[in-house]
Amino acid sequence: MQIILLHPRFNAKSVTLTHWHLILAALAFLIAVIASASLLYYFTFRHATELNIPLVREALASATQDDTDKKDRYVRENLTAMAMKLGEMQAQLMRLDALGERVQGLAGVKPQEFNFKELPGRGGAAPSSLKQKNLSMSEFQQLLEATAKDVEHRADYMNVVESTLMSQKIKSKLLPTTQPVNGSYNASGFGWRLDPFSGRSAFHEGIDFAAAPGTPIVAAAGGVVIAAEYHHQFGNMLEIDHGNDMVTRYAHASRLHVKLGDIVKRGQHVADIGSTGRSTGAHLHFEVLVKGVQQDPHKFLAAGADQAKLAALAAKN
Repeated sequence: MQIILLHPRFNAKSVTLTHWHLILAALAFLIAVIASASLLYYFTFRHATELNIPLVREALASATQDDTDKKDRYVRENLTAMAMKLGEMQAQLMRLDALGERVQGLAGVKPQEFNFKELPGRGGAAPSSLKQKNLSMSEFQQLLEATAKDVEHRADYMNVVESTLMSQKIKSKLLPTTQPVNGSYNASGFGWRLDPFSGRSAFHEGIDFAAAPGTPIVAAAGGVVIAAEYHHQFGNMLEIDHGNDMVTRYAHASRLHVKLGDIVKRGQHVADIGSTGRSTGAHLHFEVLVKGVQQDPHKFLAAGADQAKLAALAAKN
């Protein structure tokens, strides 16, 4: 394209415009339009309240309302999620409280010494303004998640403790710590003695409890009856298996009140004192066998007596 410029003071001039000149001119025009529009937008919305233009004011109000609605929706969604998490934590805490009370009972801790239903005491000096800060929504969510995981881990740990304590309590109940006859007189203890029939030194493998005929004999611990029969030396004899390779033997009874295969409880009346078999008078011959080897019954009975004293002392306190 060629343009001729005329002026009275100058000679005529011609200017040739190529397509590059046109492209540059178009770009300059677009930039000018965009800059003008941006300036107009900036000044219009910045001073919208002063200019009092209804259309602009409505547009601003609509944009502000949209932002508010988005923020409200974000807050509601987060509050709903946190409320659900809080509900789960409350259920876990209720389960943890019940679990703690069971563990407390198994461990023998008094309820007044450790009450799970009361909040622990907390306090301290008021912190300065420099040592305080407001939690953001994301920080609060992270804290809530960490607390929920901590509660879950503590519940798992308490379950393990409860299982261990329960196992120990069951094992202790299966130990023969209850004296089988109500009496303190032992006719013969565990160990070497003069045999009443031969007069020679012989090892006595149990404890003899002297008592009147018909005196009740009780199980020293819970278990299963594995023998209820007449033995040519022990007379009417009873054997109870307590698990863990531990067996108690009751000999010379006048009468047996349980039979083979019966499940008996600690302290249950299982037989009566007599003088059957190789015996010089009415008494109970009591043995404790571990893996088939006779043990001194006194160490088990003494442990039971100590536990009874401790329990009585704790009840008084």
